[in-house]
Amino acid sequence: MASSLSSAIHQATEARRAGVATAVGLVAIGFWSAMALLTVLAAGLPPFQLLSLSFGVAFVLSVLLLGLRGKGSFHVWRQPWGVWAFGFIGIFAYHALYFTALSKAPAAQASLIAYLWPLLIVILSTLSRHEAFSPRHLIGAALGFAGSALVILGPDGSPMGGAFPLAGYAAAAAGALVWSSYSVFNRRFRHVPSAFIGGVCGLVSIAGLGAHLALETTVVPDTTQWAAILLLGAGPVGLAFFAWDHATKHGYLPLLGALSYLAPLLSMLLLLLFGLTPMSWSIIAAAILIVLGAAIAAFGLRVRNIR
Repeated sequence: MASSLSSAIHQATEARRAGVATAVGLVAIGFWSAMALLTVLAAGLPPFQLLSLSFGVAFVLSVLLLGLRGKGSFHVWRQPWGVWAFGFIGIFAYHALYFTALSKAPAAQASLIAYLWPLLIVILSTLSRHEAFSPRHLIGAALGFAGSALVILGPDGSPMGGAFPLAGYAAAAAGALVWSSYSVFNRRFRHVPSAFIGGVCGLVSIAGLGAHLALETTVVPDTTQWAAILLLGAGPVGLAFFAWDHATKHGYLPLLGALSYLAPLLSMLLLLLFGLTPMSWSIIAAAILIVLGAAIAAFGLRVRNIR
């Protein structure tokens, strides 16, 4: 009897912690909603220069925060090389692809394609638990990719805006696969404190600088671009990563995947409100299809199977 009660209390405690961690993930989702807008405001900066500067801001802020806790706080960066490699590859590759996509394709379309990663999280988290796909998974995936096709081709089947920026769309799709894989497999490193992400931001900034110097021509940012860089570093590529790291390690992954589709909707709304993309019913229809697909794919998943 006592053993059963203890087990029930433990399960309830774990469920509560997982619920809190999932809620923390909403912080990241909120910040990421502004990522496309801020990237567009930084237009004119080469992708790797933008990546390096924004992650440099995130790194500096993380150093300051750890410094306030005392020098001993930096021990969280003492991790095996595999942990560093996993974090660096996931974060650097995704953002290099994302910034490239937005520099080569229309912001709204590229952003929505990149946001196929929440649906992929639902699918990959199911595969990682070696479960069979139910009809809802297949229907959800079909709706998500239908939305993606509508974004690319438009309602009449012709490329949006006349031109077909294949490189931009391909970069966005690759970024979705990279980030969904990173988010699912990050659970294997749940023992690593989320403060470790600050060190990864530093590595990403250095790598971005190297790629920029090798491949791009430096552009001196103007006032608007500097503001966008600082806001990116503080939010979408700063605090958002600490929140997402904690959420993916301790929260409910399929639920996080479904909730993440709030971001492209809010992202599109921000772009429309600031007049940075024209109103298009095909974009709205694509967003509805993608969100519906994620909701159907995640529906009915049981909390006890998430771990």
